[in-house]
Amino acid sequence: MHLRGLHHFAALTALLLVTSHANAQSLPPPTKTVFRCEEGGKIVYSDAPCLGARKIDVEPTRGVSKLSGKERIGSTVQHELRREQIAEAVRPLSGMNPQQFDTFGRRQSLSSAAQRECLRLDEQVMAAERDEHGAKGPVLADIQARLFGLRKRFRELGC
Repeated sequence: MHLRGLHHFAALTALLLVTSHANAQSLPPPTKTVFRCEEGGKIVYSDAPCLGARKIDVEPTRGVSKLSGKERIGSTVQHELRREQIAEAVRPLSGMNPQQFDTFGRRQSLSSAAQRECLRLDEQVMAAERDEHGAKGPVLADIQARLFGLRKRFRELGC
């Protein structure tokens, strides 16, 4: 097997490893997006979108350090770190950073129509979020309603 064939084999192996693990999980993958919502005058944080939500990107902790300075990380975090290492290893072939590679792997279980819709929604949500930042008054309410619908569909599809 020549070098180019070896690279393709390594990329395929890594992709199969990532997608097989994603398919084997019984729970949906955790989200790193949290929405800040106001409900009945109270602030609520949720992974589900709401009307007028403010998107907050969070990065969960990756283990704890004891007073002894010894770091302890769980198997889930170890697996996540391995996936990131695989993504970096195949980056020259895939052109994707670890986050993009994770999204790609997670979406492999979706139908091709759902994958296409997720890509379309990626662009539409980003555009609506940009529009929301500069809007005021009734225009803001319209944009927030549209953004809520887009985020809701994004979540329904499992994008």
